[in-house]
Amino acid sequence: MIVNSVPQGWEIIYQQAHGVLAAQLAYHLKPELQCARWVETLLAIGNHDNRQKTWHGHDGLTEAGAPADFTQLPPTLEQARALAHAVRFQSRWVALLTSMHLSFLYEPGRGSSKAANAFLDEQLELQNTCRRSLKISKKEAQKAYAILNWCDSLSLLLCKNELPAGERTVEIAKGPDGKTYVALLLRSSEVQVQPWPFSEKELQVSVEYRVLQQLQFSNDHELAETLHQTKPATRTWILKAGPAPKE
Repeated sequence: MIVNSVPQGWEIIYQQAHGVLAAQLAYHLKPELQCARWVETLLAIGNHDNRQKTWHGHDGLTEAGAPADFTQLPPTLEQARALAHAVRFQSRWVALLTSMHLSFLYEPGRGSSKAANAFLDEQLELQNTCRRSLKISKKEAQKAYAILNWCDSLSLLLCKNELPAGERTVEIAKGPDGKTYVALLLRSSEVQVQPWPFSEKELQVSVEYRVLQQLQFSNDHELAETLHQTKPATRTWILKAGPAPKE
């Protein structure tokens, strides 16, 4: 879950919903920033944060009993293995991009345990196998993964309210063209992206969220039930191009 503190209590965005937002961003990219197997790429982007760990006890809560943001929880190989296994049934391309994302997330933990090392080695072997089977180079795969990483990064910036006030820029990530992109929140509440990567000069994207007025929970079951009974709402953003660069 993505958990934001709001005046009413807690704003909850499921990570799967964040994945949908990332796929929306990818869908609107200029053709020259897209890659081969575009539909499969969109599927990989939309599914990249699926297979969340099943809660048992207090897995979804902080020590104080508040809903836990995913950044407050240790990474789990359980979710990573489940996701890596599930996407193999979609396509080799989806499996490749997803595996590259898992390597990106979990490689910092290499050396922490034999299980972690084994999993990471499995991902590297899977990536090599997929590239050989698909007859693509490592460079081509990295360019395609850059799309997933870029859309994931901008989606998280939006979902986690991490665009700074005062129209200050924040780096998104490098795009598939190797350029570094930045975003800034305008006083009009619109979001400007520079350089502009989308086909339209302006577009609207959205994500579903839930607001919980209850601040503490006794266990995961209570949190899950409360979330289930809470009606979702939709947050939207207007993204627009910045001024044209000076000659």
